[in-house]
This record gives sequence, C-alpha cells and structure tokens, in this order.
Amino acid sequence: MAEKVAKVGVKKQGGFLYFVDKSGDVSRAKMARGRKKGAKGKPEKVAKVGVKKQVGYLYFIDKSGDISRAKMARA
Repeated sequence: MAEKVAKVGVKKQGGFLYFVDKSGDVSRAKMARGRKKGAKGKPEKVAKVGVKKQVGYLYFIDKSGDISRAKMARA
C-alpha cells in the first residue's frame, strides 16, 4: 500500500513526533503529554533529504526510519 521514497534510516527516540516537513526533510518535535503545558518545542531537523512532495500523497516516516508515501483516500 505504501511505497518507499527515500532511505534515511532515522533512529526514533521516545517522546518525539517525527514527520516530513515542508522542505522534504525529516524533523522532530517534542510531544506534550499530561500537564506539561510548556512542553512545546520548536521542531528540529534530524536529516536533510529534500524529497519533492506530490499532491495527493501522504508522506510519513515508516518503522525502519525511511520516508514512505501512501495515496490519500479522498471522496
């Protein structure tokens, strides 16, 4: 269902949300849990990849730490 776009091999660390940012790089942000109101953090780049995103696809970091994409289901 999903196809690999780029091999990155990012090692994920607990307490962070990993995502593909606007410029196509891998970034992470600290997750706010419980009562920690001031736990918001500025996203930091983990890996510079530069993936060109196409409209109609959802880009994400898979289990092996690589960038993958899946076709979005739209009505």
